[in-house]
Amino acid sequence: MSSAVIHLETLTCPSCLQKIEAATKGLNGVEDDSVKVMFNASKVKLNFDEDIVSIEEINQAIEKLGYEVLKSKVKAA
Repeated sequence: MSSAVIHLETLTCPSCLQKIEAATKGLNGVEDDSVKVMFNASKVKLNFDEDIVSIEEINQAIEKLGYEVLKSKVKAA
């Protein structure tokens, strides 16, 4: 299991948070309970299995919603 911190463009509304949370939790390989969207910091923290889903796929899921991913940091757990 790996953990990631994804830095996003500034989030402007609480519904953004819910959309991002739903999109990332819906991905196969992302640990649902680990997903935390930090509205004020414009970051997403989550744990995922790199054998099932890549950080690029997670970033793409967020970007498909219209939110720009500025950078991602991944740590092997």
